[in-house]
Amino acid sequence: MLLRKITLEEFGAYRGKQSLDLTPKKNKPIILIGGLNGCGKTTLLDAIQLALYGNRARCSGRGTKAYDAYLRESINRKADPTRGSAITLEFTVMTGGHEHYYRVVRSWHISGKTLKEFLNVYVDDTYGARAKTQRDVTPEGKFNRLLSEGWADHVESLLPLEIASLAFFDGEKIESLADPERAASVIESAVHSLLGVSTVQQLRNDLLALQRRQKLSDEEQHLLDNIRTQEVEREAVLSQYDIAHQELAHSRAEFGKAQRKLDSLEKAFADEGGDLFTRRIELENDKKQTAARLAQVRAELIQLAAGPLPLLMAQPLLQDVRWQAEKEQEAQQSAQVLEVLEARDQWLLDLVPDTVRADVLKQLDADRAERADKTQLPVDLRLPHDALAQLTVLNELLQRDQERSQQLLHSAAELTEQLDQLDRQLAGVPAQDKVEALQVARDEQIVEVARNQAACDRATAKLEDLKRRREHVTTLLERAHKEFVRTKVKAEEVERIIKYSEKARDTLERFGSALLKRHISRLEVAVLQSFKVLMRKQGLVHDLRIDTDKFTLTLADADGEPIDPARLSAGERQLLAVSLLWGLMRVAGNRLPSVIDTPLGRLDSRHREHLVDRYFPNASDQVLLLSTDEEIDEYLLGRLKKSVAQTYTLVHDDTEFTTAVVEGYWWNAGAQHAG
Repeated sequence: MLLRKITLEEFGAYRGKQSLDLTPKKNKPIILIGGLNGCGKTTLLDAIQLALYGNRARCSGRGTKAYDAYLRESINRKADPTRGSAITLEFTVMTGGHEHYYRVVRSWHISGKTLKEFLNVYVDDTYGARAKTQRDVTPEGKFNRLLSEGWADHVESLLPLEIASLAFFDGEKIESLADPERAASVIESAVHSLLGVSTVQQLRNDLLALQRRQKLSDEEQHLLDNIRTQEVEREAVLSQYDIAHQELAHSRAEFGKAQRKLDSLEKAFADEGGDLFTRRIELENDKKQTAARLAQVRAELIQLAAGPLPLLMAQPLLQDVRWQAEKEQEAQQSAQVLEVLEARDQWLLDLVPDTVRADVLKQLDADRAERADKTQLPVDLRLPHDALAQLTVLNELLQRDQERSQQLLHSAAELTEQLDQLDRQLAGVPAQDKVEALQVARDEQIVEVARNQAACDRATAKLEDLKRRREHVTTLLERAHKEFVRTKVKAEEVERIIKYSEKARDTLERFGSALLKRHISRLEVAVLQSFKVLMRKQGLVHDLRIDTDKFTLTLADADGEPIDPARLSAGERQLLAVSLLWGLMRVAGNRLPSVIDTPLGRLDSRHREHLVDRYFPNASDQVLLLSTDEEIDEYLLGRLKKSVAQTYTLVHDDTEFTTAVVEGYWWNAGAQHAG
């Protein structure tokens, strides 16, 4: 498929009739379209999808709007709404070895309070044959009523909507594909639709239809009616599921924007000292409590100082007094014992024999003499009889109070340091008028983030509910099919048909499984090669695997260890998403155009050069590249121009709020000078 031309009439910011020739040239697949932000690049991408898919188009500006409301808003504000807007898309498609030229005109206008939409399809089936023999061939499209009325089905045979999301993408979509879960759904959709695996499933479904195309009995008619009812319900659920999927993607995008804004406000609030401002009351309370504890400690120290604690300063003197008291007590005790000992010694002498009396007397005299010496201690202090007991108690009290005072002094030092720290923090608290506006904005944004999170949760719950309903309806439909088949086996011919169709379905199932594994293997190689071509760090990723059941993508290093996606930078994850899309296009044979909007947002200069040199010229046989002057600048234009067939610039009139298409790109004079 090749896009040839698009014409916009009063669509969005595009005033009047604006046309772009999109035909690539030999070895020049790129159509470079430049425009500043807000000039209409994404609108152009939306126009291509809207022309092809109408109500089902996944336009970036639609969101959750009703289709009629979206079309009304798409009419240029300065245009006559009764004349409305129109999009004409011309393209060629190879079918059965012949090239067919299509011109699809989708228009709409307002009539009273009603919006009316029209779709006219013109086809030139001999265009390819004439192009082989003529140099400049003018399409001779004829209006085709059948295609116009059945275009929604026919376009699916040319470019299925699910595949269009791979061919038409912007920087935000690339960023979203860096999420492993989103990438898995894209891989699954692409392998089934783009690479033909779904065709095998369709053949299996067609065989099921063959099984029930017989003359029906009443029971069979009832079962068939049940099947049709289940099919209608299943289609309704699938449609609701698709819408819910889009709503979830929109909710996640809005949540991401709100969260990024909150992060920015949080940073600004913190930079202005907002955290300290928020904790001001807490800090003041901490200061009061700390000061109170310090006062309590000091009061207890004063109380200790009012007791015996100051006597610690005279501790050596107290020890001397204690020693003297002990000696005086000992002298008193010795004096009291001497009188008793004299009587005892006389009694002992009377008991011992005369032969040893002299020796015993000598020892007893020596003992009494020693005790008498102790009684000769001079009494200097004249201490009371209980002085030693009092001094002992005093010593114990002093030891206890000394330990307690040391604990209190340590606590006082710590509390003083805490007070100083709190004073420093309170001194750093900004004035209320300095952070009040930021605090209000932050608090409002917190509410906005919570609202968006709730919307995401609701959308997720709705999607999960529809997923369960889809599985339930599919189960009921399969059960109805089996019941219908069971009733058909009554007839021999029907039994034969069922027998061989079931065998064929089993064969197709095995074939589909083998085909899936083959495509996954090819896709792994293509994506890994693409990633290595684009990556600046060549040794980072050594291998890449895609799970055939969950379609999850896993990277591995040179040692075969899995690489956490968090290790990749934002630019590297973006390159991985681009590599995934490029690999899919390569495996599909580059037979679809690639429309790329704002592709270089998060990439550094080296990665941008890799995309310009290696990806854009080889992404497909036709590449529509929508860029700002900062993304494809003069330097990158010089590297890219040898692959450029056409160049355009979208010029926006800021006073009229309209956009016009001008041939040429910044720094050149048009397509004729691009090469």
